[in-house]
Amino acid sequence: MITLYGIKNCDTIKKARRWLEAQNRDYRFHDYRVDGLDPALLTTFIEELGWEALLNTRGTTWRKLDEATRNAITDAAAATALMLEMPAIIKRPLLCAPGKPMLLGFSESSYQQFFDEV
Repeated sequence: MITLYGIKNCDTIKKARRWLEAQNRDYRFHDYRVDGLDPALLTTFIEELGWEALLNTRGTTWRKLDEATRNAITDAAAATALMLEMPAIIKRPLLCAPGKPMLLGFSESSYQQFFDEV
């Protein structure tokens, strides 16, 4: 089963969901705020994509952090703790399908390519 991870009120998530639905793609939506974020799942994301790619340093959640907190995120352990505490700081959407590399972010062309390779 294809799973789309993110938070429902994110504009990019809304675009990705509209695209998936327009393409008649079956998927499950996992909302970090509603469904939670399991530490083991986050570790899987980090192992495949790297904590630097997952940490959204351009978003509002990051900008609202004080400078000391931002400066303390220097490794995977610190980033993991922050992402578990504040899942909205994870870059989104994250698209996962069994046996395929994870796809972070959304563009119509990258999603089309992702499904062409399924």
